[in-house]
Amino acid sequence: MSPLKIEQGSSKHSAYDLRSTYGDHQETHTLAVVVDNEAGVLARVIGLFSGRGYNIESLTVAEIDHEGHRSRITIVTTGTPQVIEQIKAQLARMVPVHEVHDLTVEGASVERELALFKVAGAGDHRIEALRLAEIFRANVVDSTLESFVFEITGTPQKIDAFGDLMRPLGLIEIARTGVAALSRGTSG
Repeated sequence: MSPLKIEQGSSKHSAYDLRSTYGDHQETHTLAVVVDNEAGVLARVIGLFSGRGYNIESLTVAEIDHEGHRSRITIVTTGTPQVIEQIKAQLARMVPVHEVHDLTVEGASVERELALFKVAGAGDHRIEALRLAEIFRANVVDSTLESFVFEITGTPQKIDAFGDLMRPLGLIEIARTGVAALSRGTSG
C-alpha cells in the first residue's frame, strides 16, 4: 500500500482544510488578567511564563477592587499564535485567576504607558530638548541647570520615538511603567 500524497492546504476536492492553524510568525499580544490580590499570585503568574520560556515585554499590576481584593495584571507578550493560545489557556486554569482577556483579538483597545526621561545638556541641546518635549506633549517635572526630567504618556511607539530623539540630545536615564490597557466600548 502506498502512502497518501496529500498536500498542505484545502482544495476543491477535499472537505477538510489541511492548512496549519498556527503560523511560525511572532505576534505581540496584550493580555488583561484579573486575579485575587493575595501574596504569591503575581509570582505564580510570572512563574508560568518563565517556566515555559515565554517572554514578557511589559508587565503592570495594581489592585482594581479593594472590597473584592482583586488585581489586574496587564501583560504584553510575544509568541506564535499557538504559544499565545497556550498562555491564555494555562492562565485561565490557574486557581487565583478570574478572567483572561486577549485585548489584541477581542477588538479595539486603548494602550498607554508613562515614562520619565532624564536629559542632560547645555545650550542648543537644551533648547532642542524643550522644543521636542512640547511637540510630544511631554511635561517638565524637574529642572536643574544641567538637566531636565520629562514625563510623557502615550503609546509604547510614541515613548520609543521620544527616546530615539532625546538620545543625541543627552539622554541619561529612562524609567517606564509598562503598558496599561482597556478594551474600548461598553464590554469589559
